[in-house]
Amino acid sequence: MAGELWQLGAADLSAAYRSGETDPSEVVSELADRIETLNPVLDAYVALAPDLEAQAEASLRRYRENAPLSHLDGVPIAVKDNLHVAGLPTAWGGATFSGTPEADELPVARLRAAGAILVGKTNTPEFAVEGYTANARFGVTRNPWDPALTPGGSSGGTVSALAAGLATLGIGTDGGGSTRRPAGHTGLYGLKPTIGRIARAGGLPQVLMDFEVIGPFARSPDDLRLLYSTRAGPDRRDPVSRCVPSFTRLDAPLRVLFVPRLGSHPCDPAILSATRDLARRLAEAGHDVEESDLPLDLAEIDAFWGAFAQIGLAHLRETVPAMHENAGALYLAMADTGAAIPASSLFGAIGAVHRLRAATSRLFGDWDIILMPTAAAQPWSAEQSHPEEIDGQPVGPRGHAIYTGWVNASGHPAIAVPAGFDAAGLPIGCQLIGDLGSEDLLLDVASSLSDPTGTWRWPELALRSGGGVQAK
Repeated sequence: MAGELWQLGAADLSAAYRSGETDPSEVVSELADRIETLNPVLDAYVALAPDLEAQAEASLRRYRENAPLSHLDGVPIAVKDNLHVAGLPTAWGGATFSGTPEADELPVARLRAAGAILVGKTNTPEFAVEGYTANARFGVTRNPWDPALTPGGSSGGTVSALAAGLATLGIGTDGGGSTRRPAGHTGLYGLKPTIGRIARAGGLPQVLMDFEVIGPFARSPDDLRLLYSTRAGPDRRDPVSRCVPSFTRLDAPLRVLFVPRLGSHPCDPAILSATRDLARRLAEAGHDVEESDLPLDLAEIDAFWGAFAQIGLAHLRETVPAMHENAGALYLAMADTGAAIPASSLFGAIGAVHRLRAATSRLFGDWDIILMPTAAAQPWSAEQSHPEEIDGQPVGPRGHAIYTGWVNASGHPAIAVPAGFDAAGLPIGCQLIGDLGSEDLLLDVASSLSDPTGTWRWPELALRSGGGVQAK
């Protein structure tokens, strides 16, 4: 097994630790070697935990005493660099924040309490408000499936690390699709939970209102469920987390609304084909699948979407003086734009959010699942913020991201699932969107759609550098 430990999933690692086939120190040693080799190519990690070996040794002692803290004890996890990890700097992709927190943000603290090994911080665009991953401080993050291309963003560093076998699991955030689109671009499973399902406290200021939630990543739905369940749950420091509804599990067949396109927006034909194939598989499994347009009016949300981040950055600049001197010019310009937006416009946009939430709630009275792509475009140049063209049509900065933001605004959960590969061998992702609190249902459906052999298809770069063979 030595030399191939990096290929194991969380459940397999836990079983191997319990049986004595391997131990956390061996796994961390192997990962450290891989990070040293591959991170200069991918730029996934921006900082590694100085106590990495100590974390592994502490986990090893617990297993020797037959007292692991959970099934995540000793499992290496990559953490996006907009979440506080005690003892590691939180840079948020720039120079505005440079301190080293003394305490973990709540979701990270729950992982530490479960015995997970926190490997390091992963790259993100400055302030995590873009759909690719690059910044002036740490450079450009690349996709393990093709390092010339982006893994997406803003959780690009985490998915790059996970897809290359530089971590077993990963966590990021999703304020407009930053879990689902990067997961789709790298062949991973990624979950955007219901607002409040994973309680938050003790972290950075919010610039995307309550749209941004913590999102887990994994290479299998079972591992995703394990990571999600370890962090989910209420906390009195986050009152919204105490209001997430309980969801009654549903018996098949499910009512599935298949939405391949949003209005006249273009979408890559390979993505449409893969999404249609997933709809077919759901129908063949006995679910009631109907293709239709999305019966929601997204015009108000779409028109104001970019302004939410601009206003958030304007507020951040007013409350964090270091931003004036240290933030990139692009983000200062965004803050200028946000500061000029009248309060009446923001108040109107908040009203539009409330109307969307009410309409989406009613929609899930008729449907159990909505199926659509995670992104309208396949990965593009790693240095470029967005594709300028999709299926021969020119698009703007969010042309690739049309399918995800409305889900954040609605507050509903969604899961990214792998849906095959395009002609260039790049992964394609689709998303399943559910009713409030329906994460377990989404995970069940994702499991039903997964490869029954449980194998993960590794990028060639990962196998070539690791010297192993494709493994579970």
